[in-house]
Amino acid sequence: MRHRKGGFKLQRNPSARRALLRGLATNVIERDRIVTTVTKAKAVRPWVEKMITLGKRDTLHSRRQAAAFLQTPAAVKKLFDTLAPRFSQQDGGYTRIIRLGPRKGDGAEEVVIEILGTELKKRAEERRKRKEERLKRQQEESESAEEVEKAPEAPS
Repeated sequence: MRHRKGGFKLQRNPSARRALLRGLATNVIERDRIVTTVTKAKAVRPWVEKMITLGKRDTLHSRRQAAAFLQTPAAVKKLFDTLAPRFSQQDGGYTRIIRLGPRKGDGAEEVVIEILGTELKKRAEERRKRKEERLKRQQEESESAEEVEKAPEAPS
């Protein structure tokens, strides 16, 4: 029986499991969202939340603790500079897991694990791109209309 044996083994030995969780947590922090399996997402969620809580403390010791777990300095920088201030008034619940359905190759259920607030940033970016494309099309249409007006008419 596994009474009081919490956590996920993920069919790996302890060192491989730790490496996997460090890599997943680093990628979630750097990219704001990743696609993975349900079990891996549930296993990495507490680690991402702990890293954000460390970032909220913003002391030298907490920076060193985060740097010891996360794999890239860019992830540590983003954690302390952008993510921690975003959640300064929130106590936990920094991530969301959204189910996507079965993976095509092996049928494993996939999920997106994302940091809250990223969907607003993504939507704003998409809106900006659409607006730029719309303005570009309008300019091209107006230029082509001006060329048609300036072109001499062909004699009949």
